[in-house]
Amino acid sequence: ERFYTRVWIPDPDEVWRSAEIIKDYKEGDKSLQLKLEDETLYEYPIDLQGNELPFLRNPDILVGQNDLTALSYLHEPAVLHNLKVRFLESNHIYTYCGIVLVAINPYEQLPIYEQDVIYAYSGQNMGDMDPHIFAVAEEAYKQMARDEKNQSIIVSGESGAGKTVSAKYAMRFFATVGGSASETNIEAKVLASSPIMEAIGNAKTTRNDNSSRFGKYIQIGFDKRYHIIGANMRTYLLEKSRVVFQAEDERNYHIFYQLCASSSLPEFKDLGLTCAEDFFYTSQGGDTSIDGVDDADDFEKTRHAFTLLGVKESHQMTIFRIIAAILHLGNLEIQGERDGEACSVSSEDEHLSNFCSLLGVEHSQMQHWLCHRKLVTTAETYVKSMSLHQVVNARNALAKHIYAQLFNWIVQHINKALHTTVKQHSFIGVLDIYGFETFEVNSFEQFCINYANEKLQQQFNSHVFKLEQEEYMKEGIPWTLIDFYDNQPCIDLIEAKLGILDLLDEECKVPKGTDQNWAQKLYDRHATSQHFQKPRMSNTSFIILHFADKVEYQSEGFLEKNRDTVYEEQINILKASKYQMVADLFQEEKEAVPATAVRKGTPRISVRSARPAFKAANKEHRKTVGHQFRNSLHLLMETLNATTPHYVRCIKPNDEKLPFKFDPKRAVQQLRACGVLETIRISAAGFPSRWSYPDFFNRYRVLMNKRDLCKNDKRQICQTLLEDLIKDPDKFQFGRTKIFFRAGQVAYLEKLRADKFRAATIMIQKTVRGWLQRAKYQRLRRATLTLQCYARRHLARRLFEHLRRTRAAIILQKQYRMLRMRQAFLRVRNATLTIQAFARGMFVRRIYHQMLVEHKATILQKYARGWLCHWRRLRARRQLQALRIEARSAQHLKKLNIGMENKVVQLQRKVDEQNKENKLLNEQLSMLTSAHSSEVEKLKKELQQYQQTQQGDGNQLLSLQEEMERLRMELERAHGEREVMEDSHSKERDLLRKRISDLEEENTLLKQEKEELNSRILCQSEGRKNSEENIQMKKELEEERSRYQNLVKEYASLEQRYDNLRDEMTIIKQTPGHRRNPSNQSSLESDSNNPSICTSEIGDTEDVIQQVEEIGMEKAAMDMTLFLKLQKRVRELELERRKLQAQLEKKEQEIKKSQVIETKTEVSSEHEDFAYNSLKRQELESENKKLKNELNELRKAIADHAMQNNSSNDVQDSYNLLLNQLKSANEELEVRKEEVLILRSQIMKAAQQKETGENMENVSPNASWPNSDRHVDQEDAIEAYQGMCETNRLELFQLDRAVFSGNPQRACAWAVCLQSSSNIKRKSLLVNKVLSESHILL
Repeated sequence: ERFYTRVWIPDPDEVWRSAEIIKDYKEGDKSLQLKLEDETLYEYPIDLQGNELPFLRNPDILVGQNDLTALSYLHEPAVLHNLKVRFLESNHIYTYCGIVLVAINPYEQLPIYEQDVIYAYSGQNMGDMDPHIFAVAEEAYKQMARDEKNQSIIVSGESGAGKTVSAKYAMRFFATVGGSASETNIEAKVLASSPIMEAIGNAKTTRNDNSSRFGKYIQIGFDKRYHIIGANMRTYLLEKSRVVFQAEDERNYHIFYQLCASSSLPEFKDLGLTCAEDFFYTSQGGDTSIDGVDDADDFEKTRHAFTLLGVKESHQMTIFRIIAAILHLGNLEIQGERDGEACSVSSEDEHLSNFCSLLGVEHSQMQHWLCHRKLVTTAETYVKSMSLHQVVNARNALAKHIYAQLFNWIVQHINKALHTTVKQHSFIGVLDIYGFETFEVNSFEQFCINYANEKLQQQFNSHVFKLEQEEYMKEGIPWTLIDFYDNQPCIDLIEAKLGILDLLDEECKVPKGTDQNWAQKLYDRHATSQHFQKPRMSNTSFIILHFADKVEYQSEGFLEKNRDTVYEEQINILKASKYQMVADLFQEEKEAVPATAVRKGTPRISVRSARPAFKAANKEHRKTVGHQFRNSLHLLMETLNATTPHYVRCIKPNDEKLPFKFDPKRAVQQLRACGVLETIRISAAGFPSRWSYPDFFNRYRVLMNKRDLCKNDKRQICQTLLEDLIKDPDKFQFGRTKIFFRAGQVAYLEKLRADKFRAATIMIQKTVRGWLQRAKYQRLRRATLTLQCYARRHLARRLFEHLRRTRAAIILQKQYRMLRMRQAFLRVRNATLTIQAFARGMFVRRIYHQMLVEHKATILQKYARGWLCHWRRLRARRQLQALRIEARSAQHLKKLNIGMENKVVQLQRKVDEQNKENKLLNEQLSMLTSAHSSEVEKLKKELQQYQQTQQGDGNQLLSLQEEMERLRMELERAHGEREVMEDSHSKERDLLRKRISDLEEENTLLKQEKEELNSRILCQSEGRKNSEENIQMKKELEEERSRYQNLVKEYASLEQRYDNLRDEMTIIKQTPGHRRNPSNQSSLESDSNNPSICTSEIGDTEDVIQQVEEIGMEKAAMDMTLFLKLQKRVRELELERRKLQAQLEKKEQEIKKSQVIETKTEVSSEHEDFAYNSLKRQELESENKKLKNELNELRKAIADHAMQNNSSNDVQDSYNLLLNQLKSANEELEVRKEEVLILRSQIMKAAQQKETGENMENVSPNASWPNSDRHVDQEDAIEAYQGMCETNRLELFQLDRAVFSGNPQRACAWAVCLQSSSNIKRKSLLVNKVLSESHILL
């Protein structure tokens, strides 16, 4: 399977789509051939001018990383795909982006915010666990404790992205980890402020069911031990217009619906409330309920939170009365008069009455001033009626102002409740502010929100980009400046002198200023600005190019919303309320002290709420909304710049608020708006962590060596430590005053430091625990030994008592039983003696009569057996004489000598053939040398001719040189073959020496056997021999001498032939040149190059096998081996003959000395034994000769097969020969089986007779063979049987090695050896194995 390069291409639906390049791209191509994931082909056009190729896709192993900076390819599609995979496949809503945490709203409650999760993240480094809001909170808490610097967590994102929830969970983490040390329970109060602020500041929108319609910055104060001691809250730009207007499918603030849902409670009957659908201010959006939200239950939580924060019940009721009054104010029926130029409110209007009674104001005055206003001139004051439109706007402005003042009062009381007198050491701020917004219709609220986001983005750029690069350059760190978007021109467009806000305030001061005039001023003033544009089809709207996107604003309503006009007459009526709290809401305020003026020694940072201030005399407020918002934003920026910021970017995955649904279009819009891609680029390339050299030395000195600590230069010590701990030099840089680290390196060092402390702690714990356990063990051991001592003593005493009682009982029982048994025995004994006396008398009489009868029968048997023994002795003597005559016959001698004659004939034939071969080889060698010399001369002549005639003909010269080189190679090959032959000859000579040593050892064994046989013969032949036996022995001696003379002659002839062959071999070796064997040599040598194999000796078998394996490879060496073996064998036979002659002479002398000593029967028996031994030896020799002849025939057949493998007839003949021998071996096997069975039965009978010791005269002392008249001595038979068993075992072992080693040539040689073996059963078995192996090979 082929793998293609994967890329990302733009897609209108999915923003980015994956594809594979199926054709190699070459420079200059106008398009790329791609294959999409659905297997469709696509041609992607390439802009040749810009040369913009598609983005590369990361490998699958990197997809799903918890930090976007870890991706190999950092671009928009890779970030979007990684977030999508983590969100949909792994259900991970948090992902790191360098120092920024990206949080995707799952629209589902997840079990990842429990108390145990908070404790799991507490104390952990930021990269040790999965991304989480708790990890960011822990990092801020840890840096506050470590660096002693205030921290800020900036949570931003558009409505519905989860900003409020993230900020709430961060505050919950701080409340859990940094719980107060006292019993003030301040952390519970901090958490209790959330439901109150959600009730009065959150509302349902089309994008979010719990959307925060204001911005807030909560400062959580800590003491020196980093426990929570208090908190403070600042709010920004409450959406007051929501009080009087809600779009479709949206709601007013939650508190209105909660109060209406609880209106049936007894304490709320005076409020005159019904369901929310009955009020204009709560029913404009349509549906007044939210799925899954119980407003009544949430109202109880809000009341509980008020109580927890210390708000009195009376104040709570006043708050609820003011909220109910706002609802009634919205339901006033305004009646138009005089064509709408004047208006009036009925005095009997129920809602007006409820409004006045709930706020405690004068009914008639409120009725009048709702429809009139006062105009003040220099001369006099006029009261003028207002039109219907003006009355409705004034009513709505009054409702918004009342709610805004109530909102600010609640925020102030929450701050008072969270205030503490303990000195604040540091704080962590959590900023929950609206993100960048763009709608179809954008007004003053969106303008202020986007202005705030521009300021926050500038702060983000200043922290992440500008300050980073400036500090790197200041510290001398190598750094490449990165171009990034600087939105300062856009901010100047809004807030600079004669900017948009200044022109708006100026237009608001003009008596008859309009939105159109203000828009025209913007066109005239900022037409040349690069961040300002005028729409083509509109004269009342303008476009601002923000950092995230360009937004078109409608100028209608900007002036009215900026003025926030509330008439003074209505405010004065509210100031005169009979309820003190209502009157206090609208009292004039003095100029508040700016939040930046923090005095030394103050217990907390005093920051005023960013609510509008009132002016003293004019009917309109002195400061516009835009001016107030700009001042509060500057104050916020100063606070954030004084802290270390941590960023959380919340992403809204879809607009349908469906759980775990990812819309790529919406996600990529928000990613572009929050600057995540720029964050990735700068974080991956920069050094986010930095330490000064002294701080680093003090923090990580535990990781340093004692030798390094002795140095005085702390910078050098720090450099040495980091070079040892962090092998990659790119992970850190040494500045002038600080050390800079890549992301994750400080966490790695913290881990090493913690491991060091942990190892030391474990060592201490191990030592202490070991000492404690040893002490405990020794105490237990002493106690155990004591217990065992007492227990064993007690058991021993019990055992002694038991044994004593048992012994006494046994003695008593013994005496009593003895007495009883003795009495019974005496009675039985007396009766038995009487019976035995009578019985024995009767039996003795019977035996006496039987003995008389047997004595008479014995006399008869004695005479009969004597006659039988005499007859058998005569028959045995006749058989012995016949065997002796047969042994002395000439035919027998011929049979004995036929084997040696055949051997001599074969050797003579081999010598003749070898001479012929040598002559042929010499002739061929001489011919080759002469031909070679003539060819060389001829070539030299031709070379000279060519050199003289054609000097330029280089090709023919090269061919001649190649021919010369080829001839040289042949000569070298001939010399190499001669060296190979010499090496083989030397190896064969070593083998012969080894063979000679083996034969010498075997000869000594044979000598020992012969000496034992002679000693046995001497023992048996002791005594006298008659004259006939002496004559017979002399004849046998003469026959042996004649045989010896013949062998001597044969030996002399063989020795002469051996000398001739040796001379010829030396001549062959001395002859130089290449020796080639004629084609017919293999057939000639096949009959003569096989050495004889002696089957009578077990030691010769292995040499025979090796010789058969080497047939056809070392022919000359094999001939030498044959002659050397024959020479060795003849010498051994000569020595044996000499020894036999000496033994015979000794026997003759002994026979002469012992002629008169033995009796006739003994002489005859010893004579028979001696004759049998000599006959047995002669038969063994003849059988040996016969088997040698058979072996030579078989060896010859196998050699023919080995030399002529291509001849199928020879293979068939050798196979048939083996089959015939197998048949004869099987027939002989049956005969030997019967003989072995008889021999075993005779041995067993003899053993039984020897044990019983009875003299069985009818059994013959000598056994006999069933198919022979010869008698066998019992001891000789046993010894022969044992020798045969040992021989069988050795030959079976060697044949098994040959057969099962996979060497068929070796197995065939063993089969040939076993054909001459005397063990017929084993021979048949192994020949069958060899035949099966040969049949497979054939």
